[in-house]
Amino acid sequence: MDHALVEQLVHGIEGKDMSTAAHTWRVVLYTRAMAEAAGLGASAMRELTHAAALHDVGKLDIPREILTKPAPLTPEEFEVIKQHPVTGFARMIKLDVEDPLILDLIRFHHERWDGKGYPYGYAGEQIPAAARFFAVIDSFDAMTSVRPYRHEVGQEAAKNAIIEIKAGAGTRYAPDAVALFCEMFDGGRFDWILNYFNDACEVPKYAEVERVHRSFSRR
Repeated sequence: MDHALVEQLVHGIEGKDMSTAAHTWRVVLYTRAMAEAAGLGASAMRELTHAAALHDVGKLDIPREILTKPAPLTPEEFEVIKQHPVTGFARMIKLDVEDPLILDLIRFHHERWDGKGYPYGYAGEQIPAAARFFAVIDSFDAMTSVRPYRHEVGQEAAKNAIIEIKAGAGTRYAPDAVALFCEMFDGGRFDWILNYFNDACEVPKYAEVERVHRSFSRR
């Protein structure tokens, strides 16, 4: 899958909800940092970049008033949100996307280790490995970024998020995914993302991801 189509889809999200688009940019960077720590090569890094960039593509089919609601969602609205992995997967199939990594992240990033996630209720190793690791990244960024109903950000929010993620190991999250993420957090490997990128950041072209990653991750 080429960068042009990824950019087209992600900037479609940007046009609908800038907060979701900025979240997408950050999780790409967290994903690349974890992939680098795991020793993955350039080809796998590209695949993961595209997969992380498109994980929320199903939100293109969610009404704007739900995505940008300045208050917690009602149960009915949350049921609508819970369909975005399904609609995102369907959109990729219509575009003839066959990359299993992209499809897996889109479909399964809201599944839980204990089987209480959505949309399929998969548990444990039923959930593809990449989606298990990405679930931690996705949650951490959601916990540490501004929302209309939550304004705590920065290192204090990050520390609280890590406490919550550690508490979810073995229930919400795969234990090995939590262990790697927390090891990297404790080692300061994510500080450059937390300190530099926020919900007001410009969402760049995805062809620039490698340049930005190289520029900041070595600091």
